[in-house]
Amino acid sequence: MTSRIVVIPTRRAHSNHAEVAQSIGIDIIAGRYGEGTRLPGDAEMIAMFGVSRPVLRESVKTLVAKGLLTTKARVGTVVRERTAWNMFDADVLAWHLDAGIDKRFLNDLAEIRLAVEPRAAGLAAGQRSEADLAELRRSMERMRLEASDSVGFADADLALHVAVARASGNLFMRSIGHVIEAALRASFLLSAPVEPEDRDTVLLWHQKIVDAIAAGDAATASEAMIYVIHNGMRRHEGAVTVAAPGELPSAEAGEKS
Repeated sequence: MTSRIVVIPTRRAHSNHAEVAQSIGIDIIAGRYGEGTRLPGDAEMIAMFGVSRPVLRESVKTLVAKGLLTTKARVGTVVRERTAWNMFDADVLAWHLDAGIDKRFLNDLAEIRLAVEPRAAGLAAGQRSEADLAELRRSMERMRLEASDSVGFADADLALHVAVARASGNLFMRSIGHVIEAALRASFLLSAPVEPEDRDTVLLWHQKIVDAIAAGDAATASEAMIYVIHNGMRRHEGAVTVAAPGELPSAEAGEKS
């Protein structure tokens, strides 16, 4: 039995070619155009979107640059294999959220987090400034004040993890944190610790991260981060199979809160 997909709407495009690229990109990620599939010809696509040929071609160029499409002489425009997609592209990540995230997406996200965040927490223990500690504690306090299943709780959780990346002093880790920010936020919304015991566990281990960084204890900070990520993965196991599109607060709702 396959897991149901959770759709979390993200930002809208602001130009004709960006709107067309977004629409095609979401269709590719959602599987409506499968890997190796040739897209309809220019005339059909122009009629479909009601745009000019230059706009369509600019849209295709955008998707080629992001790794979703390739253009071949005498063949046309073809969808590339998933492994070629640039998952660190902000638009590609956002389109995944629009198309719907499933267990595969969440597991891939957790694995890249496990490769980066524990090390970032360890580095933060040796590099953090007083300003970094203040931001970590401020985020922790926000988590304690917000309801577990609220957008505010997810935003506070995200702010804490971004603050850890920033406190690491490593520019690459900081950049990765910002690039995957939307995906992290969606992940936190989906794994909200709605049960009181889960909430207590989440708060306890996030506090351990903050305390270890403040104490300069790199090993404990790293171990606590690993636990937090694995605990989130455990909560995802049930969440994706029961949550249907529309059951979670959207990104747009969060921006208004």
